[in-house]
Amino acid sequence: MDSSAFLTPGVFVTHPDRPDWGRGQVQSNIGGRVTVNFEEAGKVVIDATRILLIPVTP
Repeated sequence: MDSSAFLTPGVFVTHPDRPDWGRGQVQSNIGGRVTVNFEEAGKVVIDATRILLIPVTP
């Protein structure tokens, strides 16, 4: 099963190694490349096969 399947647009996440980025909202997930708009870092593209983003409640 694809571990990034839950990363659909609108889902809120945090980056496990960058808590300073704050909460982010998934913008897109195309082939495991997830674009997330973080509160403190802006839009970041993340390889979800290498980084396990942590879901959070809004």
